[in-house]
Amino acid sequence: MVVGSFILLGFAFHKVGDYDLFVKKYMEAIPSVINSNISERCYTPRPDAFHIFRDPITGDLPWPGLIFGLTILATWYWCTDQVIVQRCLSAKSMSHVKAGCILCGYLKLLPMFLMVFPGMISRILYTDVVACVVPEECQKHCGASVGCSNIAYPKMVVDLMPNGLRGLMLSVMLASLMSSLTSIFNSASTLFTMDIYTKIRRSASERELMLAGRLFMLLLIGVSIAWIPIVQSAQSGQLFDYIQSITSYLGPPIAAVFLLAIFCKRVNEPGAFYGLLIGLFIGLSRMITEFAFGTGSCVNPSNCPKIICGVHYLYFALLLFGISCLLVVGISLMTKPIEDKHLYRLCWSLRNRTEEREDLEADDWTDEVASQDMNIDENHEEPSGCRKAYNWFCGFEEKRNTPKLSAEEQAELQKKLTDTSENPMWRNVVNANAVILLTVAVFFHGFFG
Repeated sequence: MVVGSFILLGFAFHKVGDYDLFVKKYMEAIPSVINSNISERCYTPRPDAFHIFRDPITGDLPWPGLIFGLTILATWYWCTDQVIVQRCLSAKSMSHVKAGCILCGYLKLLPMFLMVFPGMISRILYTDVVACVVPEECQKHCGASVGCSNIAYPKMVVDLMPNGLRGLMLSVMLASLMSSLTSIFNSASTLFTMDIYTKIRRSASERELMLAGRLFMLLLIGVSIAWIPIVQSAQSGQLFDYIQSITSYLGPPIAAVFLLAIFCKRVNEPGAFYGLLIGLFIGLSRMITEFAFGTGSCVNPSNCPKIICGVHYLYFALLLFGISCLLVVGISLMTKPIEDKHLYRLCWSLRNRTEEREDLEADDWTDEVASQDMNIDENHEEPSGCRKAYNWFCGFEEKRNTPKLSAEEQAELQKKLTDTSENPMWRNVVNANAVILLTVAVFFHGFFG
């Protein structure tokens, strides 16, 4: 997909010329179909379109929200989102975790050139389609009356790339989309199964947990399909703004709990739980109100009360993060603290302690499941043909008698699974790359600021 995007970028700049011509033509890309009652700001390109840091009051992405608000959202996604966490936990070593995250950081620099610039060039080449403002015209071009900016990139792929490359690019885009969706659904299924279902059914077998996870995944797919019309019309039809706004309403409480749990050992379960609950309630209140009134568009603004929807979503993220932090710390200080013996190597101040940590809560369901599995192994019988077909279709593995590990072998395995030591050479390599990545990112922010 990255290689195809570079090729598309080449085709796009071949159509418009060099960078200076690109800037000039973009600022002149005004649709030809305009109603007299539509404000000029709705169809003319923003004067700050080529700047990252925009006005803190009138900017569509105000710079304080961009720097501080998006930092909170990035903390939520890159540090606590189950999709990312699962991938990091699957690494062979700490150096592999760092290297994977740094590689992601390098790739994250590319969308500026591979997606944003081509999207802006798409407005130049297909002004009446991508930049349409008359609802009837937009409905005719893309089926959404609020705008057609979401089709800017795929329209370029279809119109500019040659036949073979076009098909390859579209198939890669769909494969990437499906890969992302399966990761998200798998992570959501894991969270539901391990954190909710096991509390309801403590004696659930491994097979029952797998079925419950798959049924929950089907439910999620149904909800996702039903949600598509809302995604198409939200935030003036701009998918990026929709994603960031939803994250701003739901992510800050999670980021607050995560950061406080690491850097403040005084935080306890009641503080984290009620802080998270109240924070999510505040975020959901804003989100539901906004959807109830509709986000509207430049041509047809929403009638949502200014006191609720007038605050930019990135500023709202900052407010929600601050409120969540105050709630978590305040409730924790009013309740009993957690003893240090339960926090060894779980928070920053105790990260170097070598004593054995005592679990605060034991998952008693694991013992019951283990005993069930042991009984299955002892009474193992050859399944029938129909049962084998059913197991194959559902992805169930047949239980086999496996030798039990000795206490020394279990201790060695546990040590290997929890080892965070690094090879000095590779540690220096990944740390140096982290510094280089930060330097390049700061340069780009300064250049396009």
